[in-house]
Amino acid sequence: MLSTHQALELFNLPFQELAILANDFKEELHGKNVYWVCNRQINYTNVCRLHCSFCAFSKIKKDSPAAYNMNLEEISAKAKEAVNLGARELHIVGGLHPDNPFSYYTDMLKTLRKNFPKVNLKCFTAVEICHFAKQENRSIESILAELKEAGLDTMPGGGAEILVPEIRERICGQKESGEEWLSVHRAAHKLGIPTNATMLFGHIEKVEHRIAHLEMLRDLQSETNGFLAFLPLVFLPQNNALGRQVKSRTSEEDILRTIAVSRLFLGNIPHIKAYWVQLGIETSLKALHCGASDLDGTVMEERISRSAGANSPNEITANHLQELIKKQNLIPVERDAYYQPFTVLTAL
Repeated sequence: MLSTHQALELFNLPFQELAILANDFKEELHGKNVYWVCNRQINYTNVCRLHCSFCAFSKIKKDSPAAYNMNLEEISAKAKEAVNLGARELHIVGGLHPDNPFSYYTDMLKTLRKNFPKVNLKCFTAVEICHFAKQENRSIESILAELKEAGLDTMPGGGAEILVPEIRERICGQKESGEEWLSVHRAAHKLGIPTNATMLFGHIEKVEHRIAHLEMLRDLQSETNGFLAFLPLVFLPQNNALGRQVKSRTSEEDILRTIAVSRLFLGNIPHIKAYWVQLGIETSLKALHCGASDLDGTVMEERISRSAGANSPNEITANHLQELIKKQNLIPVERDAYYQPFTVLTAL
């Protein structure tokens, strides 16, 4: 297991040397396989009681002309459209709407589970879970247990941002603390709800803060073994307050270095995801040779990253995604939420 000092040394290696090390380790774990899922994102509301400095998606005022809050029929219609197109996973997250009762979320899950019993429901960030618990004056554990009973299968990793307090306070001080984020995921894992983990980088943090964040994730994984994948998310500077301070996206090399070091340092987390919506398609394909083993999926619709300036397509068809992977001389593997394969298409 690498030390934090060794991780810092890796960041300073010549790029090609680092990329080879990370790719070799990835191939030890997964061979030439690159995983993807037929999925759809549903961002059910952009109304949020928080307004984090890096966020271009949220609207504090619910009567803003740009504000929206989907009802159950609208959410179900989007889910039905996705399932009819082959989606096996619904990724559902949104803002912290002050008026939605907890029943809004449990009814959402129950309806989707009833109508689409075989589809994985990957819903609600740790920050949303904390919001539900505070609204209901209940424990995190009881909230998660009720959501699981209603149909929750897995959880995304959003809201982690940077877990290091000194940076988190500066970029999203109103949000739950890093320790609270970790506590929600710990509770989910203990209830048998696997989750992902994320890190938002390329803003005011230093490499040392990234490594400290990774160490917190690795420590929790050693305790619970509940993380399925880690997603390094690059800060996008458009239409948000932090972007007035950090005016441009970090370099492609820095993105790929971060992915490579993440792969080598997080030896106990199975997959590093190159989230093409955020990173861009070309950078994500390069990441497949720097330690990433997953490209996320077809997505179909995504609003959060695009609000901050992501210029990637709104969706990729399954055929196109597989062709992109095969052109890298890698093997596309359609997976479920737990990384069990549906198909293996040879690319070699």
